[in-house]
Amino acid sequence: MTIRVLVVDDQYLIRAGIVGLLRAADGMTVVGEAADGTEAVTEAARSRPDVVLMDIRMPRMNGIDAARRILADAADTADPQPRILMLTTFDLDEYVYRALRAGASGFVLKDTGPQRLLAAVTAVAGGDTLFAPSVTRRLVEAFTRAPAPDGPAARRPEIDQLTARETEVLRLTGTGRSNAEIAERLFISEATVKTHLNRTMAKLDLNSRAQAVVLAYESGLVAPGRPLTPDTPD
Repeated sequence: MTIRVLVVDDQYLIRAGIVGLLRAADGMTVVGEAADGTEAVTEAARSRPDVVLMDIRMPRMNGIDAARRILADAADTADPQPRILMLTTFDLDEYVYRALRAGASGFVLKDTGPQRLLAAVTAVAGGDTLFAPSVTRRLVEAFTRAPAPDGPAARRPEIDQLTARETEVLRLTGTGRSNAEIAERLFISEATVKTHLNRTMAKLDLNSRAQAVVLAYESGLVAPGRPLTPDTPD
């Protein structure tokens, strides 16, 4: 199966380098290029890529707004939504949290080596998030470490759609635990965890595990900045 990739970056040399790398790789083809978010939305609708490599900071329309538009437009068609892989200069870029909220599947640094970039595109195309759950947790905590509000966090109404088990799986996902760790903690199979998480994501209209982590923080299921590890009691 050939992975169809759209490359979006306003810096020509960076874009050309990535395009050249992808074209030389087995199992990948570049179906389009764009120099800003506005062009990216148009190209995504035309080329229907499997993966969009999207720069965050661009003129006219930034990568976050473009990702949101691309995913929304794809949702109105019969085609599967493309996976959005954000390109950034810093590993804790101030925009990364917003990108995850918009539905991005992960992010890679612009100075990532060729093999790692190709592996990231392959992983995202296969439906995985780019980084491990523990990395997702640290990333989200870095951008939700605002002063705690007085009293408990407001519960988002969409959470009420979930069963008690689905809510618990979402909470544990938000703490950075893997499916295997959640299964062990809840005394259920890993396949059952996947089923609960998939149903949760469908009910809440989430596109990625990273988005589920963000929602777990925003809904108050997980307290921002709280140092959780698989062995830390809740």
